[in-house]
Amino acid sequence: MKALWGIDLGGTKIEGIVLDEGQQSILARKRVPTEGLLGYDHVLHQIMLLIDQLKAETGLEPGTVGMGTPGTMDPIIGVMKNCNSTSLNGKNLKGDLEAMSGLNFRLSNDANCFAVAESHMGVVKDEMPEARVVFGVIMGTGVGGGLVVDGRVISGRQGIGGEWGHNHLDDSGGQCYCGRTGCVETVISGPALERYYQSVSGQAMSLKDIVASYRAGTDETATRTMERLFASFGKAIAVVINIVDPDAIVIGGGVGNIDELYTLGVEEARKHVFNHRLDTRFFKPKLGDSAGVFGAAYL
Repeated sequence: MKALWGIDLGGTKIEGIVLDEGQQSILARKRVPTEGLLGYDHVLHQIMLLIDQLKAETGLEPGTVGMGTPGTMDPIIGVMKNCNSTSLNGKNLKGDLEAMSGLNFRLSNDANCFAVAESHMGVVKDEMPEARVVFGVIMGTGVGGGLVVDGRVISGRQGIGGEWGHNHLDDSGGQCYCGRTGCVETVISGPALERYYQSVSGQAMSLKDIVASYRAGTDETATRTMERLFASFGKAIAVVINIVDPDAIVIGGGVGNIDELYTLGVEEARKHVFNHRLDTRFFKPKLGDSAGVFGAAYL
């Protein structure tokens, strides 16, 4: 039996899993709190604690552990960057874990893990198993992406493969946390949509209520907000399609739950794709919150 070991390093919890690759069945699954406020060294010890618990439950010893991270390891200088769990930034997470454990670690960000999981175990495997190129989209609090080719993550020279959320889209999105203006994330993330609605109407409304008002046809600003989302999504994702030409795109995150993205949003993308038709298939994810840890195991 070949066992796959995966860890999903989150801001509040660290989840670990051991999979039987042949059966795709779960041999063990555990969680421990991250407790990131106690510092970087404490997070390392929590990861080691989780691995020890998985070893005790399965009686197995890992050789390699895949781990999804809330940021990216810079492949040139070997330290973490762009992590919202800020204690990780600038740290040699892979090297420190390997020194503590004697194991090999393969790290990738959460969007890459999402794309890998949906390719190997999720909707792509079920609905389009012949797909070779898969782009996984995260549209929630932020906007990210991961690129998988023949089942493997394409991280790129700088570790930023798939980061479509920080392409320029429209200056009206305003300042992005990355220091640039008008990134995709500033236009079509959940908080960006709520900010836009408030800027036009003068009133705050949750995205859930904006969508409901749009569907009811009772709120002109909600309609304007959603139409802007569909048009902007189409323009932004068409750039990815024109460069990568994926077989399948899976849309995760809270914004990805909006059904109209898969009809009106795709229609907008068709306008900008460099082809007389759009054959890329768009899917809702199957694995939900489990995608991160499953994808880490498949690293």
